[in-house]
Amino acid sequence: MCVFWLARADGATSSRENSVGEHRFGPMSKHMLCPSVQCLYIHARSAADIFHDVNWRLRMDGSLSGLRILDLTRILAGPFCTATLCDLGAEVIKVEHPNGGDLSRGTAPFISDGDSYYYLSVNRGKHSVTLDLTNERGKEIFLDLVKVSDVVIENFRPGTMDRLGLSYNDLRPLNPRIVFASISGFGQTGPYSDRPALDIIVQAMGGLMGITGEPGGAPVRAGTSLSDIVAGLFTTNALLAALYERERSGEGQMVDISMMDCQLSILESAIGRYTLTGQIPQPMGSRHPTFTPFQAFQTQDSWIVIAIVGGLNDMWPRLCAAIERVDLIDDPRFADGNIRTENYEIISPILNEAFLKKTTQEWLEELQGLGIPVGPVNSIEDVVNDPQVQHREMLAEVRSPTGTPAVVVNTPIKMSRSASGPQGPGASLGEHNDWMLREVLGLPADAVEAINASGALGTEH
Repeated sequence: MCVFWLARADGATSSRENSVGEHRFGPMSKHMLCPSVQCLYIHARSAADIFHDVNWRLRMDGSLSGLRILDLTRILAGPFCTATLCDLGAEVIKVEHPNGGDLSRGTAPFISDGDSYYYLSVNRGKHSVTLDLTNERGKEIFLDLVKVSDVVIENFRPGTMDRLGLSYNDLRPLNPRIVFASISGFGQTGPYSDRPALDIIVQAMGGLMGITGEPGGAPVRAGTSLSDIVAGLFTTNALLAALYERERSGEGQMVDISMMDCQLSILESAIGRYTLTGQIPQPMGSRHPTFTPFQAFQTQDSWIVIAIVGGLNDMWPRLCAAIERVDLIDDPRFADGNIRTENYEIISPILNEAFLKKTTQEWLEELQGLGIPVGPVNSIEDVVNDPQVQHREMLAEVRSPTGTPAVVVNTPIKMSRSASGPQGPGASLGEHNDWMLREVLGLPADAVEAINASGALGTEH
């Protein structure tokens, strides 16, 4: 069962123990909570209408509770990383530019209240503060935050943090335990290090678009921002590794993540196929380069995918029986997955013709009954309504900064003792400035007023 604490915001202190892990909780739907805690939610609402009181916050006992992250990242790669950590209980302070904040705040699609769904999807549960890092007082505040934080993560173009005087070497003397992560298109070193890069640039330059699409067709971008997301995931892994190592050494370190490096790491066997044979891998549609059949097939009414990998437990005979072509079982041209791939041009029309004889549902029932890996090619609508997705609670309802409910994808990480999932709603730009100054830094009211007037936070909040 997930464990929650409810704490009065006006009773919080500036101490790290009391402030870490507490998050603003608006009038969110109980449906974002797993069934084991919905009863607690309903009981609390009936006892007192505390979930409509902005002075109450929900704190989930996640595996990363007590970890404080200063998040300077924008758009997707960095925010995806920090959203993953936030879903696991880390306190993420998103430091945004006072003039508009994260660029994704203006990125479609938009919720009915005008808030960006794109922004909400990877920034839910984070605290938003505004700091002008070119303002001397704003820089001082950031440095004070570094002293009481565990992680700094940024995705500016290499050299930007150095020019601001906020590089790892600048921050380390203030907090030797700080872990500092930089995400960029090509890394902090190398001939391309100063180039700007977005997802499609890396997909293209990293080889992914060179092997994606139909044979002989135009280059195709993957249907999601894969280069950004993979970089975010590798950064998550690297941060957790650095934090674990810190427990032994007592020291933080810098993490340098290149989106292009990450892209190469997921090309699977493509690099090997070239270096071993000299043949340049080409787009193959939905096919696998080694195993056959391992692809999408059109049926009477839609599409299915089948994956037969060969080997000792080759399911080819079962498939031949299902398509009523038992004569193919002992044909030496189709003896195993590799040989079938060599003879793909022969076997392909036979399989294409066979699968057109039944509907997708008929094939699913028949092939699943034979233990053959098979699945439908789902639309996004199909996925949202899939019973497996619903059973795994992979969709959660959270609130936009202005309070409108929206459905986002939940964390895929399920743990037996530690809670995981969205920590709260999206935050409006600079919403937590006072919280940051008063509770995190413990500043008195007159100091907060002076900072507001200094321009360090941008316009007054």
